[in-house]
Parts: sequence; C-alpha cells; structure tokens
Amino acid sequence: MSTIEPSSVLPETPIFAVDTVAPDTAEIPENHASPGILATLASAAFLAACGGSGSTAVNGQTGTGSAAIPGTPGTPGTPGTSTGDGSSPGVSPAPDPVIAAFSWSSYQPAMPEASRFLSQATFGATQPGMESLTASTYGAWLTQQFSIPQSLHLPNTDAYLASDEAVTDPRQQVGFIRSMWKSFTAGPDALRQRVAFALSEIFVASLSLLSGHQRRSPSAYLDMLGRNAFGNFRTLIEDVSLSPAMGVFLSHLANEKEDPATGRTADENYAREIMQLFTIGLNQLNMDGTLKRGSDGQPIDTYTNADITGLAKVFTGFSWGALPAIEKNYPAVLGLVKNAGDREVVPMQVYPGHHSTSEKSFLGVTIPSNAAADAMSDLTIALDTLFLHANTAPFFSKQLIQRLVTSNPSPAYVGRVAAVFVNNGAGVRGDLKAVVSAVLLDDEARNFAALTPVAGKLREPVVRLIQWMRAFGATSADGRFLMGRTVSPAFLGQSPMIAPSVFNFFRPGYTPSSGKTADLNLLAPEAQITQELSVVSYVNFMTRAINVGLGDNNDIQPDFSPQLKLADDPDALVANLNLLITANQLGATTKALIRDAIASVPIATDTADRDRLNRVKIAVLMTMVAPEYLVQK
Repeated sequence: MSTIEPSSVLPETPIFAVDTVAPDTAEIPENHASPGILATLASAAFLAACGGSGSTAVNGQTGTGSAAIPGTPGTPGTPGTSTGDGSSPGVSPAPDPVIAAFSWSSYQPAMPEASRFLSQATFGATQPGMESLTASTYGAWLTQQFSIPQSLHLPNTDAYLASDEAVTDPRQQVGFIRSMWKSFTAGPDALRQRVAFALSEIFVASLSLLSGHQRRSPSAYLDMLGRNAFGNFRTLIEDVSLSPAMGVFLSHLANEKEDPATGRTADENYAREIMQLFTIGLNQLNMDGTLKRGSDGQPIDTYTNADITGLAKVFTGFSWGALPAIEKNYPAVLGLVKNAGDREVVPMQVYPGHHSTSEKSFLGVTIPSNAAADAMSDLTIALDTLFLHANTAPFFSKQLIQRLVTSNPSPAYVGRVAAVFVNNGAGVRGDLKAVVSAVLLDDEARNFAALTPVAGKLREPVVRLIQWMRAFGATSADGRFLMGRTVSPAFLGQSPMIAPSVFNFFRPGYTPSSGKTADLNLLAPEAQITQELSVVSYVNFMTRAINVGLGDNNDIQPDFSPQLKLADDPDALVANLNLLITANQLGATTKALIRDAIASVPIATDTADRDRLNRVKIAVLMTMVAPEYLVQK
C-alpha cells in the first residue's frame, strides 16, 4: 500500500474559510486542506451539476465506449411537476407488466458497463469487481450476491461495547458507526449492504434522535434491514413496526391505548409515518407512479386524519421484548437503563392491558371492538391492508429506483418495477429480490445509449466517500475502520443512519427552488443537502482524505499503487480513473483538464516517488469533483 505524504501540490491550509463545528467523539479531524484552483473549479462544477447555478442535472457526457447494446431502446416519459412525496402529475394507464423485450439478465457487460452497473448496485466499482463481472453476466452476478451471507453490525457493536474504549464514549455508538464504514466499504455482500443503506433512507430510524443508552438497537435495526433486503416487503414492514429502535424513534413503543375518561388518545406518530413515508404516500397513484386526479383535476388524498386515528389504535400496547410482559417492564423509560440486554434488539412484544380493544377503522377496513386485546391480530390486519394497497407497489418502487439509479424515472420504468412488486412471475407479491433485480436490470437502467438528458441522480456525499474507499482498496490499520460521524457541515454534512428526522437528509420529492432543474419540474433529492458550504466542505474533506487518509490517526488508507504505475503517462492515468470512478463518462474537456494538471507536475530524479504520488492525488481529486462524476448516469 502506498504511503500518503503531505504534498507540496496539495497545501495543508484550506483555501476556503469555513466555520468549523466541534467534532463529535471519534469524528474526522478538522485539519482539512484544499488546492486553490482545483477547489474553485470543483465548487463551480459541483453547483452546476446539482442545478444550484441554474444548470440542470445534465452534463452532455459521452457514452461508455462499449459495444452497441442490443435490445429495443427504452422510451422514457417526460417527468412532471414534483410533489411532496416524490410522485409526478398526470394520468397514465397501467403499464404492461412485461419488463423488456431484451433480457439484461443474460447480458455479459464490457468494462465500462460493469463499472456503471456496480455504481448502482453497490457503493461503487472496484477493479476486481469489474473484472469478475465482465467474465459473467448481470443475472449471474445478482444470483451470487443474493447467496452471500450477510455482514452483521451487532457483533461488531457488542465487541466495541465490551472494550475499555467504550467506557469514555458518551454516545456508546462509535462501534456501530465504525462497523458501517467497514461493511459498506469491504463487505463481500456488496449488493445487500447497498440495498440496506437505501432502505435505511426510506425507513428512517436515526441515531440523532435515539438516546445514547440505545447502544445496540441501531445495529440490530440496520441488520434487520439487511436481512430483509432480499426478503418480502410484508415481512419488512412488520419487522420495522416491531423494532425497538423504530418504536423509540417514532414513539409507538409503550404507546398507551385511548382513555375516554381522561381524554387521552393513542400516539399517532407511527401510524402517520408508516402510511406517508413507508408504504402508500400522501396521494393516490396509478401503477406507474403518476398521480390520480379527481373530477376537479386535483390529486386525491390517500388517507384522512380519521384513518390516522384509527390506525394509531393498532400500534398500542407494544413495548420491550426479551422480558416478562408485566407492568414494570412496559414503560419506555426502561430503555434508558444501561446494560439493557436483548430488549434493545429483539422485536417488541404485546402487553395486553395497554392495547386498545375499541373499534379501529382505517383505509376502508374496520376491526370491530373486542372484549379482550388481540394486538397481533390487529397488527396483521393493518399491515396486510398497507401491503395490499394499490399505492404501495409504485410508491416503494419509485423510491428504490431513486436511491439506486435515477431521480426521475419515467412512469414506464416505475410501472415495470411496480408490476414485479405485485407479481414476481410466480404469483408472489412483495418479493424484494425480484424488485431489486427489476430496478437494476430495467432497460432504462442498463441501456446507456437510450438515456434521456434528465436521467441520473446526484451522488450523495456518503456514497461518494464510500465509493472512493472501495475504488482504491482502502484498508484500516486497526482493522475496525476507526472513523466516526461525518455529519458535521464542516465534513460531509451527512453520515449513515444519522438523518436529522424521519424525512431523511433529503426528501424524494425535492426540487431546487431555482435553476433549470426547477424550471423543468425535475426531482433532485440529494440537492436538498447541497449548497455552497457543503460543496466547499466536500472538496476540503476529500483533499484531506486523499492526502493523508481518514479516521483516528489516519487509520484508513487508500492503496494508490495501481495508479502510481501509470503516473508517468497522464493519458493512461486519466483513462484508469475515468473507467474506475465514472464508467468512462468524463467528457473530452474534463479529461484534458485533468491530463494537463497531471502533466504540470514534473517528475524530478531526486523526488520521483513523491512527484508521482502527487500526480495521482491531483488526478483522483479532480475526478472526484468532476461534474460527470457528481451526477451518476
């Protein structure tokens, strides 16, 4: 592994002055650096890429350079005005459930196509990953990934909590954060880890609002999402609903039944969010994700306040598991006790005396009143109703497409994936293995030659960082990836599982307030956390990472040795990074800029090793801030 040295080309003093925020325990050190002209170029390019300076998310890049792709090109539709829940206006007929005439499952990709596929299906391409995929097919790769055992976070968290280091950790969560960096970067189950992360941005249960004494539940929660990533959506929403992490986060753990005598009503928080954010959304949808409209031309609400009130009664009487279901174990405050044992990680259980026995009406379903509480039966009816709702397939399908492939999928793309959600071909509804395959193998995802100008998505900061670590084989000297939160605005402004609210860091229906993205009514969710400070912080953060490494005592180091072998040939170095990081999508102008910057660093006889390393650092940084990279196509 190459040693990263301080560089005379990449100065140690930041060019841009940014207000630093006191770092969390075990966060990245604040000593960032930024090369002047590169940072200026990167800032302008970054804002242009996300629409902040009036440009839409279109970069005019050329194709992957691979052989002509067989099959019938897709015909994506025109996106319309964005809405709060990510849906688009207009009424379209239900699409043909046939995914495509050409089966991408049996297609053997060329290297650029493999790089592009891996940037969607994982946190990013690696050289061995591309080589392996080009010797196989997309379908065979997916089958292999589906079979790889899950990398678990809870064992890593427990090992950390048993260490002396945890005694001085006020949040007791650093072990879990390190485990995420490790598994996302180096886990063999790359597809599962990527899908689990996507699910964590839909079914949000954030460390930011979980007590510091919830030491194990976040790990168990992400493990649960990973376990269900290739399972069934019905099981997923039940496991989410009974998770103590979600129960604490959305306050339905120890949710008391209504009491007419005192006027107390059931907490409605989870009932609202499981409909609005997790399953059916705010407005009724066609199967292709477009809005249904009433006779007045207005969108039709999916549910009413009365539906929330009725559904909230279902989520009463659930509290800590792994304990006898007796009164003293019911209160939520019990979770504030350290050494809470398995109550943090096992599903919540029913405490019958606290579950509502009154009539529960929601979404056209009525559960009659009962003399005795039957919480699990009520829960089954409620979750079945949401699972079978006509909105669930297009609502969830579009969000998964947005997280993995493109912010503005055509209605036809959404409809094809939703059709697979409804029926996997064997009569099974909610088969997530089939849904993930449909998202990644759709013609609109795979056929680069047929992409429309609005295709693609802005890469979120966390994904960029993990892609960089994967691309350059980053390893941890300690073995645990000793890096903490990166959520500070002075760092990335984002960190896994640390969203500020249940609405994640960004909304699926977000559109910038100005610029061509807004003018065209396009969605750009990740642009919600993109502004001048975040742009500068990203450049500074990546400059430091490339220059000296990441984490405590620079524990995480990249391996630039393959690139160092190419440093004497600027064109070869650019070609290597173009393929590995952008799937050969850098435009001619960008490649020339990077090549000229590399060539401007002479290789002197007495400092040849350092000069070659500086060439590589400059090339990597300029590629990581190029607009063709920032927008994933």
